[in-house]
Amino acid sequence: QVQLVESGGGLVQPGGSLRLSCAASGSTLGDSDIGWFRQAPGQEREDVACITSDSRNTHFGDSVRGRAAISRDNAKNTVYLHMSSLKPEDTAAYFCAVIPKTFMAFMGACPVHAVDHWGQGTQVTVSS
Repeated sequence: QVQLVESGGGLVQPGGSLRLSCAASGSTLGDSDIGWFRQAPGQEREDVACITSDSRNTHFGDSVRGRAAISRDNAKNTVYLHMSSLKPEDTAAYFCAVIPKTFMAFMGACPVHAVDHWGQGTQVTVSS
């Protein structure tokens, strides 16, 4: 199983931007579709973005569409989530995870229930 570690979170002012990284250890993520998810306190976990192994297809959640970009560097075994125009409601713990290929292939999406293994996540706080 690919082990993923999220990083790049922190305190960001409203309107700011950040880049989160999802790095694989112990195995390569080059053959895996990867998704980013987030969970705010008291709320359900939601999908943010996902990308296929070949970077040809991406999906974005409604709450971040137009403000997020997802990319990957398979040579560095890392997937990135770029977010801009951040809002206080973007405050959450952000997680990356491997997505079974059938979801992006047949749904073009990465629902939360597609994930069976979660990492520690990285906290993003948007506040002035």
